[in-house]
Amino acid sequence: MRYHLAILLGAILASGIVARGQAPDVHRIPFSSIKGVSVGNAQDLEATTGVTVFRFTEPGIAAVDVFGGGPASRETELIEPQRNHPLNALVFSGGSAYGLAASGGVANCLEKHGEGYETGSALVPLVCQSCIYDLGYGNASVRPDELMGYAACEASFAANDARSGNVGAGTGATVGKAGGLKQAQKSGIGYAAAQLGTLQVGVAVVLNSYGDVYAEDGNKIAGMLTPDRSAFANSYEALLRIAEENLFIGTTNTTLVAVFTNGRFSPAQLKHLAQMTSAGLARSINPAFTTSDGDTVYALSIGPEDEKIDASLNAAGALSAQLLQEAITDAILSSHVSEEEFLNKVSQGR
Repeated sequence: MRYHLAILLGAILASGIVARGQAPDVHRIPFSSIKGVSVGNAQDLEATTGVTVFRFTEPGIAAVDVFGGGPASRETELIEPQRNHPLNALVFSGGSAYGLAASGGVANCLEKHGEGYETGSALVPLVCQSCIYDLGYGNASVRPDELMGYAACEASFAANDARSGNVGAGTGATVGKAGGLKQAQKSGIGYAAAQLGTLQVGVAVVLNSYGDVYAEDGNKIAGMLTPDRSAFANSYEALLRIAEENLFIGTTNTTLVAVFTNGRFSPAQLKHLAQMTSAGLARSINPAFTTSDGDTVYALSIGPEDEKIDASLNAAGALSAQLLQEAITDAILSSHVSEEEFLNKVSQGR
């Protein structure tokens, strides 16, 4: 913890935000305090899958970086720096590639509420989406669809529902799958946010990793278990054995991250912010960024343009990486289910 704070303080000092000898004025805030974004969820708790919609009160500037080998995504080309278009919403869901259908419902909902880009013939909302693979946990025949996407988007108009745990896109999330789902544990969606002066940074994560999960102090808090589920095993060592024996490791993973800030950053700077944020994944998950993960990080500058602030990219990136670690811990601590329920859902997905 002290090491990460030292890095953050160094970035802040280098940016000139505080004078040397002064402590940085960083304090944690509820994710719902982040201006410019409203969260909506919809889920099927029996089938254990769902959708989370991050709807922007004004179109948000965004960038994305994909670190894993198996992403399922929609419209990410829209937010590449060379052709960047502001987004109306970002969608996270379960269902693997099937779940991409949810964005159609989100777009229809936004159109109904008069949000989107006027083309002369119709409003066209711009929506990006990424999905986790949760088909092995619960009923694999039920996937997020247009109706679920529409419901999640409607929920974002009714309230800002940034709940952690087994909700929305985190409903079917699991971690520590090197030994298969029978040796894995439940995860979900997590949040963390902070304010540094007038700079706000919030992080959301749908934690669905192949690897094990570690707290900031280095202690394992979730992941692969022994076959009898009585103690932790080691996903890193299991991966090495799998490679040595040339076995297939599966594609049942992907961790999704979104960073939201009121900092006035260009698309290229947001791309770098996403890259800096990914350090939080590497600190908290081992192994991370495998070919069976579609690990993806979005970074977004949101809120009214006249309310955005000039901010240090280095400070925002150091802070967002730290917050990602905290959001990952939140996803684990908020997502416990009984052993009986977990194994029952695993058996349903087979």
